Amino acid sequence: MQRREFITVVGGAVTTWSLAALAQSATPVIGFLRSSSLADAANLVTAFRQGLKQAGFVEGQNVVIEFRSANDYPDRLQALLADLIHQPVAVIVVNGGAVLAAKAATTTVPIVFVGGDDPVRDGLVASFNRPAGNLTGVVFTAAGLGGKRLELLRRLVPKATTIGILMDLHGNSAERRDVQAAALAIQQPLIVLDVGSDRDIETAFATLVQRGAGALVVNTGAFLYSRREKLVALAARYELPTSYPLREFVAIGGLTSYGTSIADAYRQAGVYTGQIIKGEKTGELPVTQSSKFEFVINLKTAKTLGLEVPPNLLALADEAIE
Repeated sequence: MQRREFITVVGGAVTTWSLAALAQSATPVIGFLRSSSLADAANLVTAFRQGLKQAGFVEGQNVVIEFRSANDYPDRLQALLADLIHQPVAVIVVNGGAVLAAKAATTTVPIVFVGGDDPVRDGLVASFNRPAGNLTGVVFTAAGLGGKRLELLRRLVPKATTIGILMDLHGNSAERRDVQAAALAIQQPLIVLDVGSDRDIETAFATLVQRGAGALVVNTGAFLYSRREKLVALAARYELPTSYPLREFVAIGGLTSYGTSIADAYRQAGVYTGQIIKGEKTGELPVTQSSKFEFVINLKTAKTLGLEVPPNLLALADEAIE
């Protein structure tokens, strides 16, 4: 019989492990699954490792992480989850795009999710304080985010009469309702477009410019996060002032962002994963909401777009990138 092996990433290096050797050493294995690309999530993996370390676990020393990605093909999730469960893994960590598939795949293996909208409404947990089942996690969206993002962008681009909203096809429905309600309250015309592929994104930008959008709000979603370089590049090409949900977009040239810290959410997920490995019951670990909010402005991009950042708006920024 051939020895079965698998590959994991340890400190940036690729290491081959024997399942038989792991079984003998009883080293706990963590399944880390994303619905989108892992290649664009290096900072999230780093943050997750930091959380694990806080809980007393270091990859390659007393824990192993098995990485999997569906690369934006949802139909692959079931097979990836089945493989992780078969190994077996002690905990499965998933992003919002993979959490429903994970819940359907097992009622016994602990699952820690990062992201999502309302886990109670979506049937993932019984309540925030006492999840009760085999799922818990960190929600990094909050009520009012979409409206706040819209407000800050209007202050930065006051001449924009029509604003576009780019929604992840499988993203946060609460943000859609939030931003539409905020726009209705101030009678702000919106163009709301859903995207789920690279072609959708390119078509959306062309449509927005054709329809006279003077600015754009990009909302949260794993797919949009994995395409952040493309989004920032298209916004620059069309000279469209754009607000993003996370700092990572602004760090690579996006104009501005407002939202919770996704990296901090993954750090918290790492802490929870370590606690579960130590014996904590998933159903007794409260679902937490990432509480670290960041408003970031890229001053170089603002200058390129010919925008003058009002001093009172700049004073609100947690970070100004020059």
